[in-house]
Amino acid sequence: MLPSSKFYMDSDDDNTSSDFAPLVNLLRQIIEVLETSSIAEERGKGAASKFWAAYKKISGEYDDNMFERCNGNMDIIMLFAGLFSAVNTAFIIAMQPNPADTTNDLLVQFMQNAWNGSSVAQPVTFSAPVTYSSSKIWMQVLAYTSLTFSLLAAFGAVLGKQWLNHYKTNRFDGGPLGDRCQQRHRKFKELEKRRFERVLHSFPVLLQISLVLFILSLAAAMWMQH
Repeated sequence: MLPSSKFYMDSDDDNTSSDFAPLVNLLRQIIEVLETSSIAEERGKGAASKFWAAYKKISGEYDDNMFERCNGNMDIIMLFAGLFSAVNTAFIIAMQPNPADTTNDLLVQFMQNAWNGSSVAQPVTFSAPVTYSSSKIWMQVLAYTSLTFSLLAAFGAVLGKQWLNHYKTNRFDGGPLGDRCQQRHRKFKELEKRRFERVLHSFPVLLQISLVLFILSLAAAMWMQH
């Protein structure tokens, strides 16, 4: 009886250990996650942990305000620059010589040959070539310069949004809380070193210069017509 009872006890132990095996594996996974997680550091009672937790909260609020402010300004710049560039381009096209004049001369010559029944190609007489006065040249220079400034402002706003999105997605990488906060501080200092916000503030100035040049070119065109 004793050997058989011992056999049954051993079999029960094996069954019990096999039943608890998934639970043991789950506990091991939970322990590994907790060891690599930064939750304990963020809720730690040490002075350093409290400092970095406060730094992350305050810096996050500051960054959110900066993202909202800068993105709003750059959206306005791109919208205005796009509309203004379209108007400026239409104005530049209107100042160019009309290509329909050459087409009309060719059609007139073709109709004359067909009316006279001549099979010999006659020399085509075109209208007098368009000549540009110095005032008209300066008018076009102002218009093209205005278009260039508006396109530069739009291009700079696009680059600014890309830099800002890159900073937003990569300011806090993985790792302990202290390391992530220090990395965010280094990246923010790089933005300050490159005068990021001052560069963004220069884009409206480019649009203002572009608008002034466009007004001067438009005034010159109206003065020449009268």
